[in-house]
Amino acid sequence: MKRRGSQPTAPGGVAIIGPGRLGQALGKVLRQAGVPVRLVAGRERRRAERAVRFIGGGRAVSWGDPEIAEAAVLVLTVADSAIGPVARQLAGLRSDWRGRVALHTCGSLGPEALQPLRARGAAVGVLHPFQTVPQPSAGARSLRGCYWNVDGDARARALARQWVKRLDGRHFRILPGRQALYHLAAFLVCPTTLTLMDQSEKWLRRAGVPRRLIRGMLAQFVSETARNYATFGGAGALTGPVVRGDWQTVRKHLRALRRGTPETVGAYSALVGLMARLARQPLPNLHPKK
Repeated sequence: MKRRGSQPTAPGGVAIIGPGRLGQALGKVLRQAGVPVRLVAGRERRRAERAVRFIGGGRAVSWGDPEIAEAAVLVLTVADSAIGPVARQLAGLRSDWRGRVALHTCGSLGPEALQPLRARGAAVGVLHPFQTVPQPSAGARSLRGCYWNVDGDARARALARQWVKRLDGRHFRILPGRQALYHLAAFLVCPTTLTLMDQSEKWLRRAGVPRRLIRGMLAQFVSETARNYATFGGAGALTGPVVRGDWQTVRKHLRALRRGTPETVGAYSALVGLMARLARQPLPNLHPKK
């Protein structure tokens, strides 16, 4: 891939802290975009070595390796709960982090999560992809061209924006203190959709649809739904019995759920209520008392 723009980092290169799915995927796409990924650090050396092989370059080290202190940029791709402890551990590797940049990829936390490094002079920020990364290979494909939440100190933001540009993405910045709302939005649309698709798969199998067809069917169906949402918005793209006011069909659904998976009745009812509001349909009593 042809490199664009000037070299975005100092000779110390980039250290990826956290060799999990996102760390591997981000390390790979950054390296392919010309960003010098020099180190990959993990609790377990073998996991860091596996990440290096996937990324296609760099060197595996442990989290406490003093060589990390020579990196120009630290990218923390660890779990949300680990950001603070890892930042404190890294801050202790050197007394002066001035001139360095530290970024984390956590969607539920702001740049203040890296305060231990900021207190020692580092410019800190957030580089969070609004994207799902179930496997490193999937992330290496989906991180290109996606949307990124970029926040933090001026120097950290500038670097993050350079990287997003190299990855053909688009960046945005959420309001201060609104990380929980931002993360909630991502949670509502991604893992919940996947959970509903898994439930749909079970019902399609019970209905007799060949198992080999189901995933492709659902993927096509949901992909078209997403395209319609992008074009027409929520109310304009909404279809189904709630939009038509066909409550007889909804009650049939509820009877099937009570017989087959009664634990899902509450979730179905709540979703129908939200659909009715979106469709501006009056919601009848779907659970009459016996």
